Amino acid sequence: MQPIAEYSVSARPCHRIVEVYDADAYLGDEQAIEASRHRVVAGNGYHLYLHTLQPDIHVHITIRLWDTTPPAPAADAEGHTSVAIDSGTGILVVNQLTLGPAGEMTLPHPGVYQGTAWWIGRQAAGDYHAQILQRIDDDWTLESIAQAWAACPTPERYVLDLAHTGPSALEDD
Repeated sequence: MQPIAEYSVSARPCHRIVEVYDADAYLGDEQAIEASRHRVVAGNGYHLYLHTLQPDIHVHITIRLWDTTPPAPAADAEGHTSVAIDSGTGILVVNQLTLGPAGEMTLPHPGVYQGTAWWIGRQAAGDYHAQILQRIDDDWTLESIAQAWAACPTPERYVLDLAHTGPSALEDD
């Protein structure tokens, strides 16, 4: 079974958060952000927040769309949770909070998409980040710190496997 569409982008997790939202859903949601700290991925219907264990190493986000119920998470996934997002515009934005959008995906059509978010490499990237922070001293330059972040041996990856389940509540607005 193959997805009907797939989009991938790399993003920096500002304040340990990467956000996925409908292009017209500008206002954030502090309660959903706080929920992501406990559940890793949480949302409010129009936003999904992905909570990493580190704020400096780019993470990879993949959004896959399916024409049937999405498949189960990868066998080596560290964790997973059910998610839903309402996209009245048919455009999902992957946002780096204070740094701005990392990219956007045009959906086949607007509507509500439901499925599963799962992740791999979250703990390893967090552990690597902590190890590097312990090694940084006055001899390190900004360039050497950036090189250390880029050299993380285990990529941190989040996958949103989604299927269209109905019309958007935003379509009538």
